[in-house]
Amino acid sequence: MPDLLLELFSEEIPARMQAKAAEDLRRMVTDRLVAEGLVYEGAKAFATPRRLTLTVHGIPARQSDLKQERKGPRVGGAEAAIQGFLKATGLNSLDEAKIQRDPKGDFYIALTEKPGKPTVDVLAEILPIIIRTFPWPKQMRWGAASAKSSALTWVRPLHSIVATFGIETEEPEVVQFDLSGVSVGQTTYGHRFLAPDAIQVRRFDDYVAKLQSAKVVLDPERRKEIILADARQLTFAQGYELVEDPALLDEVAGLVEWPVVLMGSFDKDFLSIPDEVIRATIRANQKCFVVRDPKTQKLTNKFVITANIEASDGGTAIIAGNERVIRARLSDAKFFYETDLKTKLESRLPKFEQIVFHEKLGTQAARIARIEKLAAEIAPLVGADATKTKRAAQLAKTDLLTEVVGEFPELQGLMGKYYALAQGEDAAVAAASEDHYKPQGPTDRVPSDLVSVAVALADKLDTLVGFWAIDEKPTGSKDPFALRRAALGVIRLIIENNLRLKLKSVALSHASTMTGYDESKPADLLAFFADRLKGQLRDQGARHDLVDAVFALGGQDDLLMVVRRVEALGKFLDSDDGKNLLAGTKRANNILAIEEKKEKRKFDGAPDAALFKLDEEKALARAIAEVGLEASAAVAKEDFAGAMTAMAKLRPAVDAFFDRVKVNDDDAAVRENRLKLLNEIRAATRAVADFSKIQD
Repeated sequence: MPDLLLELFSEEIPARMQAKAAEDLRRMVTDRLVAEGLVYEGAKAFATPRRLTLTVHGIPARQSDLKQERKGPRVGGAEAAIQGFLKATGLNSLDEAKIQRDPKGDFYIALTEKPGKPTVDVLAEILPIIIRTFPWPKQMRWGAASAKSSALTWVRPLHSIVATFGIETEEPEVVQFDLSGVSVGQTTYGHRFLAPDAIQVRRFDDYVAKLQSAKVVLDPERRKEIILADARQLTFAQGYELVEDPALLDEVAGLVEWPVVLMGSFDKDFLSIPDEVIRATIRANQKCFVVRDPKTQKLTNKFVITANIEASDGGTAIIAGNERVIRARLSDAKFFYETDLKTKLESRLPKFEQIVFHEKLGTQAARIARIEKLAAEIAPLVGADATKTKRAAQLAKTDLLTEVVGEFPELQGLMGKYYALAQGEDAAVAAASEDHYKPQGPTDRVPSDLVSVAVALADKLDTLVGFWAIDEKPTGSKDPFALRRAALGVIRLIIENNLRLKLKSVALSHASTMTGYDESKPADLLAFFADRLKGQLRDQGARHDLVDAVFALGGQDDLLMVVRRVEALGKFLDSDDGKNLLAGTKRANNILAIEEKKEKRKFDGAPDAALFKLDEEKALARAIAEVGLEASAAVAKEDFAGAMTAMAKLRPAVDAFFDRVKVNDDDAAVRENRLKLLNEIRAATRAVADFSKIQD
């Protein structure tokens, strides 16, 4: 079957837009093909700085004929309705219609057949629409509008379009359409400098081969492979090691069509700057990779450039130009760093009085004071040194006012650590400057130093409690203050460090420092943590309904204990005893729910042993009494596995009760007594979880 080759050749497309643009082009074209009844075999899109390319193979040569059946008016219906039916269907008279028999009355039916179009004609209709409506984040308009079409908008001026369609063994057909004077045909162009002449192409394989000969590597993945392999080889040959950077690799692969890897250097004096500052400077300003010594893991005074040209001088001028710019930028960075070192971190604190954190939550200074107070309260709860924690919380945000962080915001926290160490602060205090922001995502490192943990918890809890206080909670997909991330950070800090922390009491204590807070808000915040914990455990393979079953007991704000209880409950329910006890408990819950709704009252209170008629009732009552005490004692010792083992002893008695005992006895007193016994089952199992929340 025929294939489509489409290339949109333009001025340079920003690297950050290329991957999405290629995917958008593939999606838009293939969606329209399917909508037109043209099901294809496969499609792939590519991007370089100067072109978006799409190949779609296995497209039918033409649309299938479309047969339609349209129901008309009743036989003998109004003349106006009949005439409207004939006009809408294109029939000349009712003789061309069929009659459909129906018990409610016979109807006219029009059977029409719409012949399919050649696919090349369909493409000629849909491609200009797709190009004109392409969803670039930013576009520019150029050219003059004509009587037939408006001026074209595109990310950069669009110069030419290749659009061919045909089978492999024949000369393809050009898809003919008009697009504001942009030529459409079989002509593309090679590398801007190395092979700028026009190239005639026929289909995708031919196109790729000719571009390669014209110094254009079409596939961005292949360009990345070339850059990475050449950079590794170049650095290894000189005894160094490339500092790999996947995000930078993606970007530089979008800046070149013919990657050429070169190495430059800078003055060793700049190595007195922290490695991260050197890397950020070189990365941000020149899109270059840095190089380290594999023996020391410290940066060397080398960097790797990805050029877009095979220069006649071997790249000497390109290297010199990059070295000149990098020298200037590193001079600035060195000046910023040395200037920052002259000012003590605590001397920067007064400036936070003039910086608003949030209009309803006050200044950054007020926020720092809250974090300092909360961190001091949390420190003894997690085993951190209170004095160091308070000092760390006081200094943690101060590097936000430094020159280096002003230039490179991504280095916040890290620079605070360097400056704190330089001014003689304790190592734990310095580490907290960097680590209190962590973890910032599901794969980010979780701090383990207890001073860092205390400050990180205080920072995130202040954010959560504060925004809950002013009713700025996440809604739907909107979370402008990253509160979901903050909550997940708190959860990971607690769970991965095995910390015991009563979140509700901590939140209530901290909330007392804020206006507009009441006790319902910490409860709502705890529910938010429960939802985040469910998601976290679900990602780890746990069942979210077990988290609901534990939280349903109320007062469950010790997340570490919630997790341990969920783990024990999950293991118990995987056993035969657990499954059968769950089934029995749910049966008891269902019976109670029906009767409680019917009589509008609870069947609580101890059952009367004198009303037990059957041995199975007596055995169940004894088992509940024994298990209740044993399970409660185990839970009190936080031995959740032991509590589950105790619960398992209920299973035989529950099974026997439901096998031989009729709950709704004719004697009203016996019936009520047996319902109270079922309530005892529910109460006993609530020592470990609310079994009604557990899914079968």
